[in-house]
Amino acid sequence: MMRDRESSDEEDDRENLIQQNDHPKSPLRSTFQIDDVKDRFAFNRRFNFTFSKRYFLAIILPVLVLILYFITDIKNLFQTTVTNIKYDGSINSMRESELRALYLLRQQQLGPFKLWNHTLANDTSSTGLSSSVSKSSTVEDLKSDLLSQISLNKQIQQALLSSHQLGNLLSISDNSTDPSFGGLGRCRKVDHNLSQRKTVEWKPRSDKYLFAICVSGQMSNHLICLEKHMFFAALLNRILVIPSSKVDYEFNRVLDVDHINKCLGREVVVTYEEFAERRKSHVHIDKIICYFSQPQPCFLDDERVKKLKSLGVSMNKLEVAWNEDVKKPKKRTVQDIEAKFSTDDDVIAIGDVFFADVEKDWVMQPGGPISHKCKTLIEPSRLIMLTAQRFVQTFLGNNFIALHFRRHGFLKFCNAKKPSCFYPVPQAADCINRVIERASSPVIYLSTDAAESETGLLQSLVVFNGKTVPLVKRPARNSAEKWDALLYRHGLEGDSQVDAMLDKTICAMSSVFIGSSGSTFTDDILRLRKDWGSASLCDEYLCQGELPNFIADDE
Repeated sequence: MMRDRESSDEEDDRENLIQQNDHPKSPLRSTFQIDDVKDRFAFNRRFNFTFSKRYFLAIILPVLVLILYFITDIKNLFQTTVTNIKYDGSINSMRESELRALYLLRQQQLGPFKLWNHTLANDTSSTGLSSSVSKSSTVEDLKSDLLSQISLNKQIQQALLSSHQLGNLLSISDNSTDPSFGGLGRCRKVDHNLSQRKTVEWKPRSDKYLFAICVSGQMSNHLICLEKHMFFAALLNRILVIPSSKVDYEFNRVLDVDHINKCLGREVVVTYEEFAERRKSHVHIDKIICYFSQPQPCFLDDERVKKLKSLGVSMNKLEVAWNEDVKKPKKRTVQDIEAKFSTDDDVIAIGDVFFADVEKDWVMQPGGPISHKCKTLIEPSRLIMLTAQRFVQTFLGNNFIALHFRRHGFLKFCNAKKPSCFYPVPQAADCINRVIERASSPVIYLSTDAAESETGLLQSLVVFNGKTVPLVKRPARNSAEKWDALLYRHGLEGDSQVDAMLDKTICAMSSVFIGSSGSTFTDDILRLRKDWGSASLCDEYLCQGELPNFIADDE
């Protein structure tokens, strides 16, 4: 523009000059002298003004550019097309966020309907004492569902804001609406107040022993049997003899036996090998007083008796303390045990006590019934504990749900019970999804004996906020992974009982645990969680309180 102006000025000047040169010379110069002077003055003034404008523009333009630079975002002025492109690219993410928000709104709508139906059911069925219990349950359900709605509302806000630039700048974690504020978290840890539990002192006489015999079920049953034997040994002031691996499981591979003695500060348990060495390989049970009389005394079958004899264990004739059936055990007290099983014999046995019902509230309380300085007496070995911790650090992190999904042989077992505890996979997935909603955990550890066909279907149906929640199982041995190196170096890798205890330990470390009703494997995990202080308000059995939506006929 300046060049056009300058060229225009130059053309005007040239035109004026040409016009002046084209005038004929007048002989009477003096007549036009004044006009000539005026013309020259006008030309000089115009010429000076033109140059003044050029200098002025040359000075003022850089100043204007500097002012514009500081008061205007030049980048935005020249990136209009880029901004439009970014906006167009965000349309898909906005649509995805809106669809996710709609899904959450649908879930938020279903919540009050479920609570409403549950409240109506309680109102029509509650009477007397059950009425107060039902009302208490309804209040707890109401609190739980209100927290759920608050949590869902927060997720909806996050979904809608996630596709906007301002979404990251807006704080939506208001303490007044955060379910975790003030200890209101739906899945917070349970405080069992172990210091207030009822306990008995275990101070055995050095020459008196209780020979443990556990027969029923698999290792989880045997661990519970051992735990009850400890209670009996404490009441009878005897040292407990852990069974030999030749007639029972290899407990020394999965349990920390020395840990038990350290927790009490004295010797209260010995291995069979230590006991046999003290008796100079002459292992004799002086008296067997059977706790159970039916279906056979001491719940001992012929095969177990033969194993004991082949081990070099001799015994006197079996006696029966009372008429007791494993299928219908009677409630017994401490006084009953002391009265029936107290004797001066050096070595006694009472047979399998897995089904014994003795001071259940006392025995099953967190921390157990025996006074000790540890969290729990029966716990995994140190190697298994470290391996579980390394697995959690590698694959799961500090916030994960553990699921014990028992299936093998469970269909017939559950359908024999009333009500059944075997759920179709889609129904199980729906129950798991509700727990995920409460716990907000990104991953699930799966401990199962189910076939791939079942776990594959389950994985496809476990969804949270429209996204699949991964089900993690322990992978096969891989030398590139070091989380299981300790087991490998100590020759424990591939041992089925070690694997089972490792599964229990990982599940016991979870934020929330979902177990299988009727499974002693689950019961042992719940015991560890209570003792370790890892139990959560959201811990529950799979589809707890629900009936299977389909049950097959009996054979």
